[in-house]
Amino acid sequence: MMQILIIEDEPRAARQLKNLLTKNSLPHTVLDVIDTVEDAVLWFKQNTVPDLVFMDIQLADGLSFEIFEKIEVTAPIIFTTAFDQYAIQAFKVNSIDYLLKPIQQKDLDFAIQKFSKSKMVTNAPEPSLIKELLSSIQTPKKRSGILVKEGSGFIQIRVSEILYAYSESSITFGVTATNRYIIEETMDHFFDSLDASNFFRINRGQIISKFAIQKVEPYFNHRVKLVVTNPRDQEFVVSRQKTSAFKNWLNA
Repeated sequence: MMQILIIEDEPRAARQLKNLLTKNSLPHTVLDVIDTVEDAVLWFKQNTVPDLVFMDIQLADGLSFEIFEKIEVTAPIIFTTAFDQYAIQAFKVNSIDYLLKPIQQKDLDFAIQKFSKSKMVTNAPEPSLIKELLSSIQTPKKRSGILVKEGSGFIQIRVSEILYAYSESSITFGVTATNRYIIEETMDHFFDSLDASNFFRINRGQIISKFAIQKVEPYFNHRVKLVVTNPRDQEFVVSRQKTSAFKNWLNA
């Protein structure tokens, strides 16, 4: 029975991965689902090495590569990511597999088949490889414009005009100082296209521009609440897991 650990901060993505694994014929058990770098480091320190790890790149409190900077991970890893293929070519050098989201059953089956045939005892990436990949992913994207719906058509607005974005009933909205627009992209896809130095995903349903924040106030359960420009009917509370990373982002 293969022992599998999932490191993924999106509950829906974790559930989907579990379902895909269930449909695969390989006998397995999922030991745990971890959603932060901090908890992953603690888990590896307190538990025996799993047979295989599925690891998302972007976690609630940072990038998963930070795990390798804190501890030695000897388990074979299949990375899951929404990033374009160019950003993860380095994995091929070290024979580490990866799956692009949304994960397809055939891709997962192929990855597990490849892993099973390899019979590799350890497949942890080398520190130099991690630094190279971490650098490539952290390079700010420079998307300058975006098409949004207006009436029966579309117009282009500057990304710099967007104060914040939020998801409601599976629809992504972008709010400027004067208007609210429908963005025909998922929150994941939209956030991945933004300059990480100017935008931060404060929780699963909201993305905030650094320039929209007027004030940061303490909130219960070790969270913070934001006062922003043109809040409309939205309340902006940074999730507990992301509060530390959010403060670091503001100070950058």
